[in-house]
Order: sequence, then structure tokens, then C-alpha cells
Amino acid sequence: MNPVKILWVDDEIESLTSQVMFLENKGYEVSTKTNGFDAVEYVKDNIVDLVLLDESMPGISGLQTLQQIKAIKNNVPVVLVTKNEAENLMDEAIGSQISDYLIKPVNPNQVLLSLKKIIDNKRLVAEKTTSAYQQEFNSLFAALNSNPGYAEWMDIYKKLIYWELEIQRSNVTEMQDVLSAQKQEANSEFFKFISKNYSSWINSKSEPAPVMSHTLLKYKVLPHLEKGTPLFFVLIDNLRFDQWKTIQPIFSESFRILEEDSFYSILPTATQYSRNAIFAGALPVDIEKQFPNQWKNDDEEGGKNLHEEEFLRDYLKRMGKADVKVSYTKITNNHDGQKLVDNMHNLLQNDFNVIVYNFVDMLSHARTEMEVLKELAGDETSYRSITASWFEHSPLHQALKKVADKNIQLIVATDHGSTRVKNAVKVIGDKQTTANLRYKHGRNLNYEPKDVLAFKNPKDAGLPVPNVNSSYIFAKSDLFLCYPNNYNHFVNYFRNTFQHGGVSLEEMIIPVIRMSSK
Repeated sequence: MNPVKILWVDDEIESLTSQVMFLENKGYEVSTKTNGFDAVEYVKDNIVDLVLLDESMPGISGLQTLQQIKAIKNNVPVVLVTKNEAENLMDEAIGSQISDYLIKPVNPNQVLLSLKKIIDNKRLVAEKTTSAYQQEFNSLFAALNSNPGYAEWMDIYKKLIYWELEIQRSNVTEMQDVLSAQKQEANSEFFKFISKNYSSWINSKSEPAPVMSHTLLKYKVLPHLEKGTPLFFVLIDNLRFDQWKTIQPIFSESFRILEEDSFYSILPTATQYSRNAIFAGALPVDIEKQFPNQWKNDDEEGGKNLHEEEFLRDYLKRMGKADVKVSYTKITNNHDGQKLVDNMHNLLQNDFNVIVYNFVDMLSHARTEMEVLKELAGDETSYRSITASWFEHSPLHQALKKVADKNIQLIVATDHGSTRVKNAVKVIGDKQTTANLRYKHGRNLNYEPKDVLAFKNPKDAGLPVPNVNSSYIFAKSDLFLCYPNNYNHFVNYFRNTFQHGGVSLEEMIIPVIRMSSK
């Protein structure tokens, strides 16, 4: 392995001989220069892994030298070494993309620490991450086998997400395989847990149940309504918890995160069920009773989410908040997003502003249909990356930044998540059976019981009965449901796409985040 090549530039380099020797004894290859001109010429013609640069030198200053070095090799890390502690100099140096800043006199260990932080950072982080996850592995395994309740499952999932992101950052491929296996085991146990408990959550008034889609507004949003402090409730469709963690740093630039929580999506984990339940404050079976003309089942013609605002306003009346000044905005394209940006200051006149943003769901479906997106979002890592890139440059981000300096509250949530499906299973049904890949309802469904959570009576799951003798089935873990007709074609087409509607940690345990302006 080649030694790391250091260039140390200082007009008093002779006085640093002992420090140079210290670094050489640690395995670094150190070249020295006494002025900026020679340093710039050296960088032009030689391999340099890092520059230690004195700020105050005759000829051209350290900052001028830094600018010229960056113009030649922008990716070379530079550590500025200076006697000057003036804040404006520090600001200018940081703005010029230095990698570290040391104040003279420096001792050898200070320099060594800076080098390790910059050059050996990835290796050291990878080693530490591997060691820490190996220790955590057993405690996660024990948690999975300790009969966890709904709150413990949320905690287990968040820990799995934490380690998934840490291992991704450290790029430890062997640990990625171990974690993937542990997540698969977790999803298998989670399926058993949901199969055992879901119906009692839905139907029992006395059984303890988690916050779910139909109780989200009641417990996580409306309690924070205050006169004089506008509350913005932003629902980003189909946002998984790991995707939230990816965009969290962008939110943190403008907002103070007060509470990072999660809740359970109802089944099916699909927009027309879960999102309508959120805004109606009711299960689909009850929405159909109260709004028979507005509710549409999967097999009926017409839009399935056209009446959310009507459901919301009715729910606010039922909750005794008819006097709340509310707005409802749904964004399905970039043009509508720009209109939102322009209208944000007007929304400050309201008590409660609901913004539904559809991008992530569109990305999920587009990824299925478009080959280029299959390449760009081929796995969870790239899927998260595209989500973060979208949000950073989105009209939604622009709109929220326009009110970030106002006295507001912000709650961000979603309606359901998605999971990458990998294994197909066969389902046989009649012509009325729905086409969804993660759930189906119809009559005379034929399936392998171990692969699905089945409700012979839809009302046991809080769902309408579309037709006489209709039943619902929900795929477990990473399975997707295909008909025998043209089976291999559809299996190859949909494998490794992101789908929703079934039972998995990724689809059901989803974020709700409360923030305030800084």
C-alpha cells in the first residue's frame, strides 16, 4: 500500500523538522516547501493527498495559495495552520473549503489527529461501525425474540434504520449483508405480530392500540393547534422512515425538530385507504357509510382521493373545531408546487394549513414504468438518494423556507411507506379480483395461506365489503402477488420494484415529525 503523501508549506519549515520526522515515523511521506509559489508548482506536477498550509508567508498568503491549489486540484484537502485567531479569517478560510484549521503552536499529535480525521476517516468509521453493529446485533436479535409490542416494534425498526444508514455511510459491504438478513428476519416476525394483533386494534375500544392512520390527526396533529401560531401539516405521500432520515438534515437547516415519532399505517398501506382515513379520522368501512357517494372501492371507476378536503372539514367539525381557519393544498406537479411557493405568505393568515405532496409516490410508480429510473433507483440506497435530491431542489422545500423565519409549527408525516419486492407468489381469483401487487380483494381467492394475511370478512380489518363474499389478502415481507397468466413476464417486470399495500415494517411504521421555526 502506497504511503499517504503530505505537502507541508511553511516559511519556517526548518523549525518543524521534528514534527516532519514524527509524521514520517508514522508512515506518512512528507514533502516541504517554504512559500506559496513553490507549493502551487509542486501540486501541479506531483501527487498530493493533503496539504498543511501556513497562513502567513511572504510572497503570497496562505489563503491566496489555497485558492490557487483548489483551482488546480479542487479535491485535495487543505489544513490551514495559523497564529491568527481572528473570526473573519476563520470565516474566509472555511468559505474557501479548507478541511481543517489548526492554531499555532501545534504539537505533533494535533497534526496527526487532523490527518487521521481527514485521510483515515472512512477506514476508522468503517471499523468502528462494524464493531458497534456487531455488539448491537445480539441485542436486536434478543429484542425480536422477546414478544415485542407495537411500541417496541417501532423502536426495533428505528434501530434497524439507524444501522442501515450507518453501514451505508461506512460502506462496509459484509455488514450490509448481515443487516439485510436481520431486517428480513425482523419483517418475518413483524408479519406474525400484525397477523395476531391487527384486528383487535381495529375493532376493540378497550385494547391498547398504536396511533394509526385514522387517529393520527386526533393524537399527533390537532393537539398542537394554537390561535396565533399557524400550524402547517405537510403530508409527503409514500415516505418511508429511512427516506425521512435522509431529508432530515435539510429540514434541520431551517427548523428545530421537537419530536421525531412514528405511527402505523392501516391496511392496505395504499393511498386511497390510508390517506382518506387520515383526513376523515375514520376507518374506510366508516367512511363508506358516512360518504357513500364519495368513497370508491378499487374496482370502481373514478378518482379514489378526490374528497380529502371534504373529509377533513367534516372531521374538524366533529372534533369541535369548526371555527378553525383551514386551507387544503394538494400538489401533483411542479406547476402547482410553484404556485404554493408564491402563496406561502398568504397561508400564514390561517390557523391550520394542510399540504399534500405527491412526489415520492409518483417516483415509486415511475420507477416501475421507466427503465432509466430502475437504473437510478435500483436499491434502497439510491432510492433514498433520489428522494433527498428531489426534496432539496423541490418547490416544497422552497415554500417551507419562505416561512421558516416566522412563528409557525410544522408537522411532517406520510400516509404509508413502500417495500422493495423480491419474491413472487401465485394468486388465483375471478375477473373482479383487483390487480394490486401487495394486496388483493375479490371472491374465490386461491392463495398459499403462509404468504398472506387474509381477512375473510373485510369488516374485521375496518374495510368495506366491495362485493358479496369479498375477502382481502395482504402480502407479507418482500412478496408480491401475481396471477398464473403470463406469470414469468410479470415476475421479471416487477421484481425489485418498490410497491405498497402489504404488511412490512417499511410500509406500516412511518414517520410523523413535529418541528418549530428556529
